[in-house]
Amino acid sequence: MTREDALTRYARFYAEMSPDSIGKLPALCSAQVRFRDPFNDFTGVDKMIALFEEMYRELEAPRFEVTDRAVGTEACYLRWTMYFRRKGRTWKILGLSEIHFDEAGRVTAHFDHWDSGSQFYARLPLLGGVIRWIARKLAV
Repeated sequence: MTREDALTRYARFYAEMSPDSIGKLPALCSAQVRFRDPFNDFTGVDKMIALFEEMYRELEAPRFEVTDRAVGTEACYLRWTMYFRRKGRTWKILGLSEIHFDEAGRVTAHFDHWDSGSQFYARLPLLGGVIRWIARKLAV
């Protein structure tokens, strides 16, 4: 399987992910896949499954829209938008995933890059006001 084919398959999984499809991860990822985002850093497909199961328990209607992708010389990339609701609030997170594949087309590493400061913490009551104030003071 080419990296382009592997990326297409993985992007489709993300765009169509549901609580019922999370069980497909062992076929897409190596058993020792490394996952990192602003809140998590772990190794293991079982932990990745647990993370997504928790996402569906804690968030209302979470979904990913894959908006672009690229195959680089060392890694592949997915640009995405995550939508969800939590406690009556609608959230939209823009991010980029750096994906590494093995020779069989399984994901060996998935690193999510997104600005948790402006897209998450700055939107929280109380803490958000402090973060926005600090950002204004540091702005050039």
